[in-house]
Amino acid sequence: MADDIGTLHTQKAGEEIGLYFVKAVVGNVGTPGAPIVNLALTVQAASGHVSGIAEINQAIVGGQHRFPVNGQIYQTGFGPNHQLVSLAGEFVYSVPPPAIGSFLARFTAALSVDQAWNGSGGFNYLNTHVEHVPVKKIA
Repeated sequence: MADDIGTLHTQKAGEEIGLYFVKAVVGNVGTPGAPIVNLALTVQAASGHVSGIAEINQAIVGGQHRFPVNGQIYQTGFGPNHQLVSLAGEFVYSVPPPAIGSFLARFTAALSVDQAWNGSGGFNYLNTHVEHVPVKKIA
């Protein structure tokens, strides 16, 4: 057991074991007005449990939201590097004036990524449904 200490800091990409951290961006980065989701996730490799923070950015009024997400990684068996990631979370959405009020808005994401966390996917929140966009690991 003592020999395992520090292995998370010295392992190579695609060899993650134990608990590891992933930062990724989902969406068409560089496309004006496109919603982009930044993810900062902690992954427990043995159980496939994922939790962390999602941040939606869109160039509209009220287009930025930051909130916790939880989910699961599923191994597909279609190849050694193919996995599906499902995420869900909620954030408080305040309706724009002249309306008054706030409500919990649901966020879901489904990603198809390789072991390096690059691939494609989609996400839903409010009345926004984005599919077939790139997923790219940034850290």
